[in-house]
Amino acid sequence: MSFTQNDHSGLVYYTTDSFCSTGGVIHGFSTRLGGVSQGPLSSLNLGRSRNDEPDLVRENYHRFGDALGANLDRIVMCQQVHSDTVRIVTEADAFNDLYEPTRFEGDGLITNRPGLTLAVFYADCIPVLLYDPVCRVIAAIHSGWRGTSLGIAGKAVMQMSQSFGSRPDTILAAIGPGIGPRCFETHDDVPKAMVQTLGASISPFITPLLDQKYQVDLKGIIAYQLHSIGLLPEHISSSDLCTGCHLDLFWSHRKLGDQRGNQAAMIQLLPIS
Repeated sequence: MSFTQNDHSGLVYYTTDSFCSTGGVIHGFSTRLGGVSQGPLSSLNLGRSRNDEPDLVRENYHRFGDALGANLDRIVMCQQVHSDTVRIVTEADAFNDLYEPTRFEGDGLITNRPGLTLAVFYADCIPVLLYDPVCRVIAAIHSGWRGTSLGIAGKAVMQMSQSFGSRPDTILAAIGPGIGPRCFETHDDVPKAMVQTLGASISPFITPLLDQKYQVDLKGIIAYQLHSIGLLPEHISSSDLCTGCHLDLFWSHRKLGDQRGNQAAMIQLLPIS
C-alpha cells in the first residue's frame, strides 16, 4: 500500500491509499509546508509548545483541518512522554480550546466516536494511524524508539481488540513519515534496549556500522510488530519518507534540534451516512 502527496492551496500533506479507498475516515500526515508561522517554525507548525504565536498556530490548525475536510473543534491530544500508554477517549476528552492544558500523559489514543479528531505529533518519531473499518475504531500513536521498544503499536491493536472487538486481520495501519535508518544512527544502548524487550527477531532491522554505532529501522520494526500480532501484510502501509533526509518537507529534531516546529498526524472517524 502506498502514500499520496496532497496539495491544498500550498498546504502539503500525505494520506495513505488504503484508508482513502476504504472510506469512513478523514486522515492526514502534515508536512512543514502551507502555514503562517515564521522563522525556524516556518510555516505549518502544529506544535503548541514550540514558542510560536498562538494565533499563528490556530491559523495553521484551521488550514490543516480545511485541507483534510475535518472539523478540529473536537480534537484530542495527549502529553507525549515516549511511553507505551494508550488511552481510550471520548467527547469528554476533547479540547474546548486549543491552548488549554493537556489533561493526561501518554502516546496513543483510541476512539469509536465519530467526529473526534485524534492527533499525535512528530519531528522524527514515527506516527502510526490505525483504522478498523469493520468495528469502526481508530487510533493515533506516537512511536519513538522507546515506544517502539515497548511495542506501543501492538498494544494499541490489543486494546482495540479487547475494548471494541476488533480483529487484527481487519485493521488497516499507516506508518507515516519519520526518521529512516540512514539518519537514525545510535550507540549500542538503543539496539541493546530494543533487543532486550523485543527479542533477537528484530535483529534484521539493526545494522552495525564500523565505528561501533548502529542504524535502526524503526518503521521496519513497527511493521514487523503489527504483522506479528495479526495484521495482514497487505493492510500495513509504510511511508518511505525520512524526516532527516527531507528537510524541505519536514522538521527533524536530530537535524535541527529545538529550532523547529512539529508535524501532526490526525485521524477522524466519519458518521455513518
